[in-house]
Amino acid sequence: MKLTEQQTDTKTEKTSSQSVSRISLSLSQELLVELDKMVESRGFDSRSQAVADMLHQHITEHKRSLGNDTMVGTITLLYDRTIPNLQRLLADLQYHHLAEVISSLHVQLAENRVMEVILVQGPARQLEKIGNELMTLRGVITGQLQLLTAVMPPVYA
Repeated sequence: MKLTEQQTDTKTEKTSSQSVSRISLSLSQELLVELDKMVESRGFDSRSQAVADMLHQHITEHKRSLGNDTMVGTITLLYDRTIPNLQRLLADLQYHHLAEVISSLHVQLAENRVMEVILVQGPARQLEKIGNELMTLRGVITGQLQLLTAVMPPVYA
């Protein structure tokens, strides 16, 4: 049984350790229909959950654009392993940014391709700089920086 919006919100208030505040939102009928389609297709329990997810994404992007907040994220690269010195350059850049690079994972793919996922944490502006340095190396086919407004506990205290 699918819960109604109000039932879902009430249930969330009882089971969540975070307090919940209610707001009122006015939308055009067209936008409401599109929101309901998205809620259904993505499997959200409620409109509130979908709107909260969208707001979280936009707030994260806003903080990223400001560049001062410490964020955690990944830099995902797809590159051609046959390009001379590329793997050494990637490793050297990560070593150069040792304070921000937490770890990395390499996956060997078909056709001499490698996917590398690098876990990073630091000021958003610095992480974007590191991502750009890595993604613009000759032999990198594509790359993406994904940041979240979260902070990892210290790896070593």
